[in-house]
Amino acid sequence: MSLSAPGRPKRESFERQREGSPASAPGRPKRESFARRREDGPTGGPRVLIVKTSSMGDVVHALPLASDIRRRHPQATIDWLIEESFAAIPRLHAAIDRVITVALRRWRRSPLSPRTWSELRAARAALRERRYDAILDCQGLLKSAWMARWAHGPRWGPDRASARELLASLLYTHTVAMPRGQHAIARNRALGAAALATDTGLPPDFALAAPPLPLDGPAAVVPPYAVLLTNASRASKLWPDERWQAVAAHLHGRGLKLLLFAGSAQEEAATRRRAAGMAGSQVAPRCGLDAVAKVLAGARLVVGLDTGLSHLAAALGSPTLGIFCDYDPALVGITGGAPCASLGGVEVVPSAAEAVAAIDRLLAASA
Repeated sequence: MSLSAPGRPKRESFERQREGSPASAPGRPKRESFARRREDGPTGGPRVLIVKTSSMGDVVHALPLASDIRRRHPQATIDWLIEESFAAIPRLHAAIDRVITVALRRWRRSPLSPRTWSELRAARAALRERRYDAILDCQGLLKSAWMARWAHGPRWGPDRASARELLASLLYTHTVAMPRGQHAIARNRALGAAALATDTGLPPDFALAAPPLPLDGPAAVVPPYAVLLTNASRASKLWPDERWQAVAAHLHGRGLKLLLFAGSAQEEAATRRRAAGMAGSQVAPRCGLDAVAKVLAGARLVVGLDTGLSHLAAALGSPTLGIFCDYDPALVGITGGAPCASLGGVEVVPSAAEAVAAIDRLLAASA
């Protein structure tokens, strides 16, 4: 649902709102007032650019930042710079006004192509169409800080101790302490609190507009069903197939159909092999992220590895169980509006029995 509403009274200047913010660094020269800089602005609120280009799970973890901004500044204009393959995610967020895409992954493969340079110039031009009051680089990488400099306006990003790449911190106008021991969502929200005086005391709000479940097409499925996300970007994230079999048998016994996804030809072969021993299962044809999001939003339950689709499912409001085999869930654990849980950790591989018990708790809590 949209977090904005019509008929708001004129708001006090942005700089006045930020006075006394505990996240503001002392000793900076007084800046020109927000109201004066925005005399010709269309909404009367701050113009904000969020830079979070990839990967899918990281993009999902930045969504509550946009919600925080919209709640604090209902008339804000919020743009998002993102890798083209993940652009469908911020487009589902009610607070995002404009999504600007880049294609760094594709451009790297053809750096001298006229198409590459044409698209790069178009992205830069789109970023320079308006002056921003705050450019928030949540990524903390040299590439994201470089792209943030394409836009006009003050740039905020993680400080030297917080940035994933130390040199990135040198490219920001303002730096913010974003402790690495915090969950990724909290880190992103801290950036908004420093730059725009947002309130991080409320639970994170992903504010995704769940699309309707498709009744036909490649991703069509009839409820009730569970989604199993059995693939991941690296082998160390994978969970043993026999444990997936045990989970599938339990879900089937509870009357749920099973749907599995694969993102590549290699993943599809492995997924079909797993599904062959799962009663009541089917492997969905490969389809776009929009269609996958619709299916995730309609699931009775999602069980997935530490992968972007698992985080997206939780953000869409589906009960979700995350299986972690090589990463600490305290940093990127599954979070959403519905009951969620995360099992495992670094070199701590959950058992099938632990997963089944967690599934029963989630189903009971979301009944």
